[in-house]
Amino acid sequence: MTASSTAPFWRWRPSFLDTAVPPIGPYTPPAGLDVVYEDQDMAIIHKPAGILSVPGRDPAFADSILTRVRQHHPHAQAVNRLDLPTSGLVVVALRRKAESHLKSQFRQRQVTKAYLAVAAGRVQAPHGHITLPMRCDFPRRPMQTICLQLGKPAWTEFTVLEYFRDATLLLLIPHTGRSHQLRLHLAAIDHPLLGDSFYAPPAVAKAAPRLLLHAAILGLRHPYREQWMCFTAPCPFAPQVRLPMPAPQAGPWMPQEAEMAATSANA
Repeated sequence: MTASSTAPFWRWRPSFLDTAVPPIGPYTPPAGLDVVYEDQDMAIIHKPAGILSVPGRDPAFADSILTRVRQHHPHAQAVNRLDLPTSGLVVVALRRKAESHLKSQFRQRQVTKAYLAVAAGRVQAPHGHITLPMRCDFPRRPMQTICLQLGKPAWTEFTVLEYFRDATLLLLIPHTGRSHQLRLHLAAIDHPLLGDSFYAPPAVAKAAPRLLLHAAILGLRHPYREQWMCFTAPCPFAPQVRLPMPAPQAGPWMPQEAEMAATSANA
């Protein structure tokens, strides 16, 4: 794989991708609400793996981050979401005007987002881009698929932070916000994420007790003060990584501009 990964790597379709959508299993979300920041306009929440960002249609999935915030702020609205098995930072607007402003920042890609992830195998390029278009896999929703003809543009930037024996710790920056983008893009270049029951083969899916994907950095402007604010959430599966505090920029934030440090390890 070259440093700029734009060729169609989706040249394989393993049999496990032709099966039905894996069941979620019993929904037993962890207790508590980890509030990183809160004022009268917004709250930044550190979501653990195993809880929904917003309530599901089925009453069995009513518990969520938004549900718990609404116990204190009945009019709260979710601004961004993370998948059920993903941990990390989510934004909840506490007032209607703040919701509009914050969602506009996400739509216009004015928000800094960075994730930590552990991918199967050794990612050879130290830094690169994956630009494979995506669309919904309608027969197996909510799963997504790579589609060079009808897919919407999707862009993931990656930087290698650390190598393990059979895996690679990555910093991932989603320059677009497609559903399941990071999980599908890494699987498409033959480096699926450990613990991913949707896009990884069974051995990789069972290699970790959870999906090893964490929304570690979130930078945005306050909806009223216009002040740039940056938040970080320690990664439960990579506590050795020192997270940078990126400044606002006119263009995409490039990870090589940040001072990153990770302890070398041979797992």
